[in-house]
This record gives sequence, C-alpha cells and structure tokens, in this order.
Amino acid sequence: MKKLKKGDRLQIQCYKHDGKVHRCWDEAVFLDEKKDYMVFGNERTLVTEAQGNTWRTKEPAILYFFKDCWYNIIVQFKKEGVTYYCNIASPYIIEDGTIKYIDYDLDLRIFPNGSFKILDRQEYKYHKNKLHYSNKLDVAIRSALSELINDYQKGTEMFNLDNNFRYADEYQRLCKR
Repeated sequence: MKKLKKGDRLQIQCYKHDGKVHRCWDEAVFLDEKKDYMVFGNERTLVTEAQGNTWRTKEPAILYFFKDCWYNIIVQFKKEGVTYYCNIASPYIIEDGTIKYIDYDLDLRIFPNGSFKILDRQEYKYHKNKLHYSNKLDVAIRSALSELINDYQKGTEMFNLDNNFRYADEYQRLCKR
C-alpha cells in the first residue's frame, strides 16, 4: 500500500462477520497517522446501507481507525455538543483506496454530558448465534468493549476535546482548498 498523504480521500466499507457488506461511506479524508491508528474526517458524506437505501451524515466527524484494537471511534460535532459513537469492530485494513473492517454489533455512545450507554446488545446476541462467533471471538469483543470504556474513563487522546477540535479544524482547512 502506498503511503497516504494528508488530504487523500478514501471510502469506508463495513462488513459483517459473514463477509457481506453492511454499510459504506463515500468519503473519509486522511488527516494523520500515529503508531497505532489513523485519523480521518468527513462531513455530509453519503452512506449506503446493505439494502441499498442511502442517507447523509449530518455533522462533521473525526474518525479513528486502529491497527490492533477491536474498535473504531467516530467523534461527532453536534449542535448539542461532542458525541462519540464507538463501534466494536475488527482492526481495519486499507485495500484499493478503501478502509475495511468487520462490525461486531456492540456500540458505545458517549454523550456530551460525559455519560455513556452500551448499544445493540440484542443485535450482538442475535449475530453471535446466527453467524457463529467463536468463544475466542466473543472474548475479544467483550474485552474490546471493556478496553474502550476504560480508555474513555482514562481520557486517552481520542477522547481529548482539544485534539478532536484541532483535527476538525484541519479537516475544514483541507476541504476548503
């Protein structure tokens, strides 16, 4: 894979465990690469669901994709404040100009007031049985959720508002070129 340059535009494809495409985003603009993760931005990007219906994201977002962690983080800059939508998911790969990962249903929503909620437990239970998640995978998924909550509570850099506003400003500057 060629080295990404700031401002490069990629697509995102989210799969389910059975290899079927679950959801696609038209655009993610490359902002930064650290040792363990990559940072992208987007706004009003077209999202296509597996059934073919489409919609656009409503607000600017910063996206963190991790090389070895079983989650990704979407920082959403909403009118009511910064919200984090965290997907429990496989580490990403980049292939043919596309960020790819497998979604494992469980999500963590962190609200502007600092409270959080674990989402989609029933969907996880359903897909765990239907798609035959192994015990090893189940442990990895549950561990990832605990690690993610711990990272949030420790205030790791992905949850640092100053960092995220800096990335959001950088994204806006790149898009104005």
